Amino acid sequence: MACNLTNGRALPCRESVGGLRNVYFVEYGKLGSVTLSSIDEITDMDGDSTNNLTAFKYSLKGNSSLEQTINASRDTGGVFFDQALTLSLPRLSKEDNHELKLLMYGRPHCFVEDYNNNVYLVGRENGISVSGGAVSSGAAMGDMSGYTLNINAEERQPANFMTVNADSTVDGFPFSEMSGLSGTITIDDGTA
Repeated sequence: MACNLTNGRALPCRESVGGLRNVYFVEYGKLGSVTLSSIDEITDMDGDSTNNLTAFKYSLKGNSSLEQTINASRDTGGVFFDQALTLSLPRLSKEDNHELKLLMYGRPHCFVEDYNNNVYLVGRENGISVSGGAVSSGAAMGDMSGYTLNINAEERQPANFMTVNADSTVDGFPFSEMSGLSGTITIDDGTA
């Protein structure tokens, strides 16, 4: 792997906003073969052995974020990235309790969609794990009654961008917009 720089970076336009729109959980190991471009962007996935992929969509609003911490050591010559995802999921329910328990027991992959129509894959190689959080009823009338999840992944690379077009109104976004995507993608958004 070459370590030489290939591009500079100009000051970008002031059109970027913060926040996350959706996350999509995919069972660990079900991505199949993931193809990366020369700049580590995901350009294709073929799903499991039957070329099928189910993504469980969680819609977000408010205080959810993705923070990636660079961990580098001159002494060991190593670099890895701690991918920390904080999710705020309002409203408590017995159905959510059950599903979130399963999420905590597993180590799925997680696609994160932000408000700039960027999609990142968190935990591509090693999956994610829930490292903490809270189930809260709130105290005052205006407090959040719901779930806060702290999710982490440790990876050799920062979360990979995924090739998508900017139209998030298409059924199955972001997967339907991926150029060259193989297999059948099913989005389970909990409405069925």
